[in-house]
Amino acid sequence: MKYLFSLFFFAFSINLFSQNITEAEKLINAEDLIKTVEYFSSEKLDGRLSGSEGYNKAADFAAEKFKESGLLPWNNESYFDELFVEYNEIKNEPKFYLKENGNEIPYQLGDDYVFRGFTGSGNFEAEVVFAGYGLNQPEIGYDDYKNIDCKDKFVMVFKQNPDWKISGKNWDANYPREKSKIAKDHGAKGIIFISLPSDPQKPIISILHGKGKQLTDFPQIHLSSEKAEVFFKKIDLEIPEVQNRIDSTKSAFSFNTGKVCGVNVEAEYFENRATKNIAAILPGTDENLKDEIVIIGAHLDHVGRQGNKLYAPGANDNASGSAAVLHIAEAFAKSKIQNKRSIVFVLFASEEQGLFGAKHFADAYKNNSGKVVAMINLDCVGYGDSIQIGNGKSAPELWNLINEIDENNSGLMVNQTWSGGGADASPFHEIGIPAAYFVTTNSYEHLHLPSDKPESLNKNLYESLTRLAFLTAQKIADGNYQRETIIK
Repeated sequence: MKYLFSLFFFAFSINLFSQNITEAEKLINAEDLIKTVEYFSSEKLDGRLSGSEGYNKAADFAAEKFKESGLLPWNNESYFDELFVEYNEIKNEPKFYLKENGNEIPYQLGDDYVFRGFTGSGNFEAEVVFAGYGLNQPEIGYDDYKNIDCKDKFVMVFKQNPDWKISGKNWDANYPREKSKIAKDHGAKGIIFISLPSDPQKPIISILHGKGKQLTDFPQIHLSSEKAEVFFKKIDLEIPEVQNRIDSTKSAFSFNTGKVCGVNVEAEYFENRATKNIAAILPGTDENLKDEIVIIGAHLDHVGRQGNKLYAPGANDNASGSAAVLHIAEAFAKSKIQNKRSIVFVLFASEEQGLFGAKHFADAYKNNSGKVVAMINLDCVGYGDSIQIGNGKSAPELWNLINEIDENNSGLMVNQTWSGGGADASPFHEIGIPAAYFVTTNSYEHLHLPSDKPESLNKNLYESLTRLAFLTAQKIADGNYQRETIIK
């Protein structure tokens, strides 16, 4: 009888556990995920720029969700983990225009151009000179500024750097702030970035700016390739021909375009602005494993707004990942799964500016990174056509575990992966923590554009990926994955 009772109890326990898992997965559904994405990407949050009131509202919402799910504050007192970042707010109604025959021909903000997130202020008209890649390294035999007068002018340059080098030397300017400083040092009043025709980009809103001092009086604009064509009429060459001439000779080709542009933009800059990660913990239930940790994270921030008319919704990037983390946390808490290891849920600040939130959070584990069994990062997980798990070459055992789970579920995971972390997984990878980067394939069509809205998301894919991340976290938290030594 004891034997039969034991068998019955074991079968009952397994069935109950399976029901818990099933109920937990039901809590992760496209309808609820999209509702949360709709809130995070709504205009009242102003594009969730770290340090903004809109971001703070999003952070408060996330903290309240963690609290409602019954999760504990990560640091025992608060769900917030504060840090400080640079902050720049583009105010009022900025404008940028071409001046021809005494008339202003306006460019449309968001369609024809955007300001760089760390643009300075300015209200002026100026001639436009073209200065190639905007590089100034005469010591290696390359100088885009050698034969042009930039005094009180706009300088137009390629946003990207060349894919070639001279004598194997690296380029000194890799980011917009660095190229802007070079132009300003040569007397320019503002800079206009255009994309390389060999690497075309729409004018995307971006706050990834590079190191250095803020140029508070120096407007910085990204103009579309289509609208930039008029500036090359004087030399009777197409933009691809200009790029090819520079690349093939590895020498500068700079000139005065003969055109005049006007700008009016007001920006308010803060060198140190408070922002915060949002983090909660679900303690483990096993005496031997509860001190081991699984981290599930996504960045909450996006790139904000520009003036009164343009804001970046950031539905896929990364309201999708943030909503997924919140609903995975809810699924764990409300289904009362007995996770043996502790699980930390975190939404990072300031990823768009340079992974600052994730770096700050990872620093807390720097001296005891061995306790973190794995880190799961979700970034741009709602738009695309299949599931990709990055960093598989650095954490192959973790990747194989996820692949096995996927084969028994949606079967949407592709084989392509990479090494070295990626985005918010990188700071954890760098301190030896195995990481899995959840993302969709073909995810970036609307990246940093006003079109990154909830209605563009692939609901079925989004639900499947989020459930896969949940099942992965559940397996790890239950002890079914042993921390591996990462391959760097």
